[in-house]
Amino acid sequence: MTLPKTLEGRLSLPAIAAPMFLTSGPELVIETCRAGVLGTFPALNQRTTEGFAEWLDEIEDALGDGDAPFGVNLIVHRSNPRVEADLKVIVEHEVPLVITSLGAVSDLVDAVHSYGGLVFHDVTTRRHAEKAAEAGVDGVIGIAAGAGGHAGATSPFALLTEIRQVFDGTVILGGAISTGQDIAAARVMGADLAYLGTRFIATEEAMVDEAYKRMVMDSGAADVVYTPAISGVNANFLRPSIVAAGLDPDNLGPGGKLDAGHEAKAWSTVWSAGQGSAAITDAPRAAELCARLLEEYRAAMASAGMDPFAAAPSA
Repeated sequence: MTLPKTLEGRLSLPAIAAPMFLTSGPELVIETCRAGVLGTFPALNQRTTEGFAEWLDEIEDALGDGDAPFGVNLIVHRSNPRVEADLKVIVEHEVPLVITSLGAVSDLVDAVHSYGGLVFHDVTTRRHAEKAAEAGVDGVIGIAAGAGGHAGATSPFALLTEIRQVFDGTVILGGAISTGQDIAAARVMGADLAYLGTRFIATEEAMVDEAYKRMVMDSGAADVVYTPAISGVNANFLRPSIVAAGLDPDNLGPGGKLDAGHEAKAWSTVWSAGQGSAAITDAPRAAELCARLLEEYRAAMASAGMDPFAAAPSA
């Protein structure tokens, strides 16, 4: 397993609970980290930089040395007016992991590296992975076809192979991963860590309406619509929520430009999820879910004759 030294031995399960817009908050982060899964949340889930700092205080006060590290997602896009202010708070708090999206910036990487932090970057194509490598990131997160939120359209098999061809650091794979068997499959394919988002929407700690959780549990892959029309960037959304918002999911149009400052309005009425919803039928507490994922993962890896924490196979 190709992991940075600051993560070695600190995860019970080789997985990240992905940062989900309007969904991930301190409670979910704390409970996943306590269960040995790296928990994360988007900085923009708090309306202000001051509120973001308060959330960091809450998480840091709750976690101990024996818990998994936590991380924060930054939207590195010119339409996000808080990037510099939020990054300053991140450096002050020495957040262990920063996940960047929609822009790989070497100056940001240098700022996080200045205190020993890690930077993982979301990518959907080989070219994005090359840019991330050039920026000096520690890990590349391949967001493959079927992932919730902003996602790519490339098969996880092809995307993982292309990332490995241009990047030799930690590789994380996301896209329709909802079970421990899925995590094992990602590891057998050559990923170091798995990236799970949609599975954690349907948990007690997720900051979403119960109707949203129920929709995730009731939906399958055919209920997921891939479109740029909602946020300006291709993303996956639940068809029933598009209909409930008064829109025609089959005639959404091309969409406009991404505006991080107005994302909350769009995503609060149209709900995102990935094709991994097909495997989700319940909404347990996060700790219960993590324990289940670990049991499934160990059984799957044993069946494959692999050490659960052995080095990932090379592409």
